[in-house]
Amino acid sequence: MEPISLDDFKKVEIQIGEVLSAEPIEGSDKLLKLRVNFGTEERQVLSGIAKYFPDPQALVGKRYPFVTNLAPRTMMGLESQAMLLAVGGGDTPFALFETTGAPGERVK
Repeated sequence: MEPISLDDFKKVEIQIGEVLSAEPIEGSDKLLKLRVNFGTEERQVLSGIAKYFPDPQALVGKRYPFVTNLAPRTMMGLESQAMLLAVGGGDTPFALFETTGAPGERVK
């Protein structure tokens, strides 16, 4: 993996988002569609975590860090407007970073 400069890293905006709703996406066994509150706005976020959360409602009301300044990406005909930060997946343990930070708070 090629290293990035500190200046490049400083461009990444990470904010706390509160999950307002979570649901599977028809036709996908990997993606969940999340509606996320970032304090001053709500965004749709698609995340490939469905197999780890058979009951997506377990995510609702919880707060996690998201990368919020990525270009939007279309998957399964839906636009994702941020990226949920997580660790693991595949054959390794999977974890989300639940926090008590306020929606919209920037991670520094």
